[in-house]
Amino acid sequence: MTLRVFITGASSGIGAALARRYAAQGAVLGLLARRGEALQALAAELGGTVACYVADVAEAGAVARAAADFIARHGVPDVVIANAGVSVGTLTEEAGDLAAFERVLRTNVLGLVATFQPFVAPMRARGSGRLAGIASVAGIRGLPGAAAYSASKAAAIACLESLRVELRGSGVKVVTIAPGYIRTPMTAVNTYPMPFLMDVDAAARRFVQAIAAGTSYTVIPWQMGVVAKLLRLLPNPVFDALFARAGRKPRGLDL
Repeated sequence: MTLRVFITGASSGIGAALARRYAAQGAVLGLLARRGEALQALAAELGGTVACYVADVAEAGAVARAAADFIARHGVPDVVIANAGVSVGTLTEEAGDLAAFERVLRTNVLGLVATFQPFVAPMRARGSGRLAGIASVAGIRGLPGAAAYSASKAAAIACLESLRVELRGSGVKVVTIAPGYIRTPMTAVNTYPMPFLMDVDAAARRFVQAIAAGTSYTVIPWQMGVVAKLLRLLPNPVFDALFARAGRKPRGLDL
C-alpha cells in the first residue's frame, strides 16, 4: 500500500529532506510551505505524486483547506509531520521584540495544532496513523537570548504529550522528535559552536525511522539526548552559571 505523507515547512531544511526521504519510498506527498517557488522546485525534483500547498501554518484556515484538499484527492494521510518552525534571537527587555515573540509562538505552537487538527478525527476514525511534531532540545531548558524559541518548543513538547495521551488506544501514534543542531538554513546564521552538528539528510533518515516505529519521544542525534538528560538534572545555580555566557542567535532576522 502506498504511503501518504503530509509535511509542513517542506520547502527547505528538515522538511525538504523528509520529503526526499519519503519520495524515495514512493510515497504520495502533500507539501505545505510559505515559499511557493521553492516548493514547486522541490516537487519538480522529486517527481511522483506531490500536492503542493502555499500557506502559512500560522493561518489555521489555510492549513485546514490544504488538509481537506489532500484528503479529497488522496485520502487520509498515514503520516502528518508538523515541521514548520521559525527561530530568532529575542530579548524580553526589548519592546521591539514583542512582534518576534508573537510570530514564533504562533508558528511553532499554534501552527503545530493547526497542522494536526484537520487530521485527528479522520485518523481516529480509521484507527491508524502517525502525527509527528518536530520540537527541539531548546525546549528542555530556557536558553538565554532565545526565550521565544525555547518557550515555543517547550510548549510543543507538552502539547504533543497531551495529544499522545488523548489518542492512547486509538491506533494513532503521536511522535515527538527533539532535534539538536541540524545543518539547515535555520542554524546557518548561528555564530557560536554547535556541538554534535548533524547533516540534514542523516537526521531525516533517523526521523523517518522514529516515525515508522511510533516512538513517543526521541532526541536526535543521541549525543544531544545525553546532554538533554544532564540539563534536566542541573541545579538552577549551576545551569545559570554555565549558560550566562552561552552563544546567542542574532536578533532581528526576517521571519
